[in-house]
Amino acid sequence: MSGQQEQVVPYRGIITVCAMMATLMQSLDSTIANVALPYMQGSLSASSDQITWVLTSYITAAAIMTAPVGWLSARFGLKWVYLVSMIGFTTASMLCGVAGSLPEMVGFRLLQGVFGAALVPLSQSTMLNIYPPEKRGSAMAIWGMGVMVGPILGPTLGGYLTEIYNWRWVFFVNLPFGVAATVGMALCLPRTEPGSGMKFDWFGFGVFAMGIAGLQLMLDRGETQDWFGSTEIIIEAVMAGLGFYLFIVHMLTAEKKPFITASVFRDRNLSAGLLVMFAVGLVLFAVSALLAPWLQDLANYPVETAGLAMAPRGIGTMAAMMISGRLSNKVDPRALMALGIVVLAWSLYRMTGWTPAVSDMTVITNTMVQGAGLGFVFVPLQVIAFATLAPALRTEGTALLSLLRNVGSAIGISVTSALVTRNGQIEHSVLAGYITPMNRAFQGAAASLMPTTPHGAQVLNGMLTHQAEIVAYNNDWKLMMLTALPMLLLLPLMRGPKKGAVGAEPGHAAIMD
Repeated sequence: MSGQQEQVVPYRGIITVCAMMATLMQSLDSTIANVALPYMQGSLSASSDQITWVLTSYITAAAIMTAPVGWLSARFGLKWVYLVSMIGFTTASMLCGVAGSLPEMVGFRLLQGVFGAALVPLSQSTMLNIYPPEKRGSAMAIWGMGVMVGPILGPTLGGYLTEIYNWRWVFFVNLPFGVAATVGMALCLPRTEPGSGMKFDWFGFGVFAMGIAGLQLMLDRGETQDWFGSTEIIIEAVMAGLGFYLFIVHMLTAEKKPFITASVFRDRNLSAGLLVMFAVGLVLFAVSALLAPWLQDLANYPVETAGLAMAPRGIGTMAAMMISGRLSNKVDPRALMALGIVVLAWSLYRMTGWTPAVSDMTVITNTMVQGAGLGFVFVPLQVIAFATLAPALRTEGTALLSLLRNVGSAIGISVTSALVTRNGQIEHSVLAGYITPMNRAFQGAAASLMPTTPHGAQVLNGMLTHQAEIVAYNNDWKLMMLTALPMLLLLPLMRGPKKGAVGAEPGHAAIMD
């Protein structure tokens, strides 16, 4: 079935609903587990930095497996790859729900990411195939809204499912949607003829995957393995460096078409856009991953309230996307991106002074403003990144933007989670240094706070740990603010689109998956 055909497609409405369900499932699972992490931590006997592997394993696997989706669908047919991905994703979701240990959960989440990687790009391709060219803009608008509903609903739905049932239901909820979408696509989606003799750069893909996997393992395991004092971390660092080195050499010297063509990086707008998207990815999910335990562990929010407090971030993103989408034809996209970066950095700056006493309204308004900042970056970035890129390289450029966002998200979560743990320990030791017999603050303290008694020492340790974690989280918010601001330096490197060419093509929406 060609995307250029304008014939009426039978059951177009059913196919659209099924494609939206697949998209929603994949995007929902990127955030739905955030508020459930503290509950999963206890059930799986994991530390605070280890439990984030539940997030990073999924994102990393999805990032790596996004690359061969186009080749797989062309080689074996879009319908069959779609159905296998849907069945695999739903099955992996059920396995995540019954996992009894952290290794099992991480393994099943990796499997979920492997199968889930194809759902969003194949859903987008399906929507483009079943709608004629004059209706594709509207179809992509509907699809884009569906992509954003997942992250919006994720924390709220995850909070309610965890409170009413338990954390395992954040994965079980995929079953009815997965079955319905699979049956609908099996019955209604037209079959595509598989190709033959098509070649894929498996060597380039393999060494790139090795580099990503080595880097992610090093970041995830470093805090618990004493970093480069551990042989394991050294091996993973060598694996990451060797993988990326071989990938770059192969990309520059391969006689046949490599996994990623070097010419795509010659476009200044796309290259700067990739760096912006990577920086956005560093902040995108890291804030959600840290805010959920901050609200529950430090501010004592019930799990469903924590989910509700995080929902305005997605609402702000959606509103800003709608506004910036209308303004992109009238205002220089670089100006909109600058506005979004400044708003994002300002919202993170406000968080650097947060304590558990911060008001609910402050949390809600700040998360909404933060989401708006991200929205004002996303849409103009689609316009500016492709403004000067050759049409033949647009598909590859779209995949690269999605890849950099996912890799940035995984690295951001790993680094910030490790820093919270390490800085918490450092601040605890610093604060403990002030508890001495010479400190007058303790000379008239109640017996329950005297460090010379077992009970007093326990109470004081709890207070020190609480205060140290507040400082550690504030340091992370500051780090993310400093990560966002340098994006402004990349904007002057970009060339503005010519008048009449500022609208992004439908295919560019893929970076929002």
